[in-house]
Amino acid sequence: MTIGDAVFAVALRTLAVSGAALLAAVVLGLPAALWLARGRFRGRRLVVSLVNAGMGLPPVVVGLVVALTLWRSGPLGGLGLMYTKSAMVIAQVLIALPLVVGISLAAVMALGDDWRVQVRALGVRGWRATWLLLRETRAGLLAAVIAGLGGILSEVGAVMMVGGNLEGDTRVLTTGILMYTQMGRFGEALALSAILLGLTLALAGALTALQQSGRP
Repeated sequence: MTIGDAVFAVALRTLAVSGAALLAAVVLGLPAALWLARGRFRGRRLVVSLVNAGMGLPPVVVGLVVALTLWRSGPLGGLGLMYTKSAMVIAQVLIALPLVVGISLAAVMALGDDWRVQVRALGVRGWRATWLLLRETRAGLLAAVIAGLGGILSEVGAVMMVGGNLEGDTRVLTTGILMYTQMGRFGEALALSAILLGLTLALAGALTALQQSGRP
């Protein structure tokens, strides 16, 4: 395999792992945010506080928790997920999920109770009300997705801890950059950095364009 092929494979693996993690975080996070926004239950303030705290949780701590859980002596060690792409996805989901939930929750709560009263007055119920809510908060929800994407693509510590940076298997752009930098091979590190920056700008730009569509 040539250097170009190896770099292309690492970039594709980064997209696959990060894309799967972002999709899982959005699928889990948006319903959770809607539930928290609408819910009135004991302990809700504590749950929201935990979500907000999770937005600033050090990724290396996430990596440590996932590693201890998936290690052979851990509670899920029998699954054999340590040093696999699945373990990397799990770690990235845990990093992105609080960002998606927290920012989405803030976007929904910003509508206030007046919007809900108006929707009820119009007789809109069920999934139609949810669809209107998602449309009304589209900009904030996409901001949550962008934040989750940024948290995932820029992460290296947790991914290295649970993935192991195995060549041809779990090596992604961030772990490759770290490895080449430690080896003093700055040319390769800069090349991978340029690709990572390009991917981040392209994906964030596409989501931003979707977010701002229809605005003057």
